[in-house]
Amino acid sequence: MNTYINFITEELKSLTSIPSPSGYTKEVTAHVHKVLTDMGYEPYFSNKGNVHVTLGGEGNPLLLAAHLDTLGAMVRSIKENGRLRPTTLGGHLWTTCDGENCTIHTRDGKVYTGVVLNTEPSVHVADEKVEQKEANMEILLDENVDTKEATKALGIQVGDIIAMDPRTTVTASGYIKSRFLDDKLSAAILLGLAKMVKEESLQLKRKVSLLFTVYEEVSHGGCFIPEDTKEMLSVDMGCVGADLDCTERQVSICAKDSGGPYNYDVTSALIEAAKANNIDFAIDIYPHYCSDVEATLKSGYDIRHGLIGPGVYASHNYERSHTDGVKNTLALLKAYIA
Repeated sequence: MNTYINFITEELKSLTSIPSPSGYTKEVTAHVHKVLTDMGYEPYFSNKGNVHVTLGGEGNPLLLAAHLDTLGAMVRSIKENGRLRPTTLGGHLWTTCDGENCTIHTRDGKVYTGVVLNTEPSVHVADEKVEQKEANMEILLDENVDTKEATKALGIQVGDIIAMDPRTTVTASGYIKSRFLDDKLSAAILLGLAKMVKEESLQLKRKVSLLFTVYEEVSHGGCFIPEDTKEMLSVDMGCVGADLDCTERQVSICAKDSGGPYNYDVTSALIEAAKANNIDFAIDIYPHYCSDVEATLKSGYDIRHGLIGPGVYASHNYERSHTDGVKNTLALLKAYIA
């Protein structure tokens, strides 16, 4: 198991190093496509950019989905002082990004660095604290520009992508800290599962496929899936926080979120699989959460659905999980399919 955990943490570092806010995901999907191809699979791209691959097995098709898109921002306008006014991509919280380094990606392939700050960040200057809301945030470019014209001369324009630095690290004690563990940690876990299926020649008790989506953070990542799908698990983050049982070292099985209850039989089967295999898990309800599989259901697919994921603390912030949570999630997936 440790071999797969090491592979997953290294893949996580690779995935988080590739900027991929919703709508800007070609590089990260190309990476996933190559990893799967190198394993001996035959992945393919959907029209909207999702990556799909079948691991093997026959009958009663099960789809495991994780998303590769992240929170981020886009240039809304260029201010007269040469700074950038951003607009949010996904459920972005600017209070978590004030002071964060970032990169700006132009449509002609140029990349510039910058920093996210509010419009008056200096405590030695500000008469009053500026509220950290989108209208009061700006991107300062690490370039000698102080006019709108000078910034535009760099090739930066409205609609360019702004990506926050992930700052990914894995401590000696096993804690995983990074932006965008939602959901690149579970995407890495699915790649680890694919590696396990191939290297251990696992006998799958049904047809199992993986789906890596690219618009989850804006609520339509899972709107299209293969027509033969009978059941779908969204493998996303497990929430850690007040009034929840899950820790960063467990796999969370979600019974209900803001979209309503998950399929009772699927949730029960996941719980029984965890118990039968001595997997450390928690059952929780997420009050402010919506997954890819709910987008699938809203698109009219007649499927059974579930949601699991490693415990992640401080969601949509600088997030933290643990390699034990990774191990328990991978073990539950293996027990459920093999």
